[in-house]
Amino acid sequence: MPRITVLPHPVLCAKGMTFEAAAGETICNLLLARGIDIEHACEQSCACTTCHVVVRSGYGSLAPAEEKEEDLLDKAWGLEATSRLSCQARLGDEDLVIEIPKYTINYEREGGGSR
Repeated sequence: MPRITVLPHPVLCAKGMTFEAAAGETICNLLLARGIDIEHACEQSCACTTCHVVVRSGYGSLAPAEEKEEDLLDKAWGLEATSRLSCQARLGDEDLVIEIPKYTINYEREGGGSR
């Protein structure tokens, strides 16, 4: 089983976390199942960017993003070449290192919180 390493996030996962998970599940569901309360304002329907993550290692093991996800990612805060919407990115067979950005588009728009 692949190992997922979540880098420390000051609010959502202060110490970071490493866990094993079966391939095929979305990164968002895996994080939520382990108590990492990543935002997902559109309820994982690929309609916002609040679940944006940066894949620091293992990016190539994920299926390519579909056009709708790519279009939304252009609006994500802190977009990088290995950014994905965690509600769309399904775990492959390789280990992943995930970073949850400090802010989301919700934070920038609403001016509150620290996610």
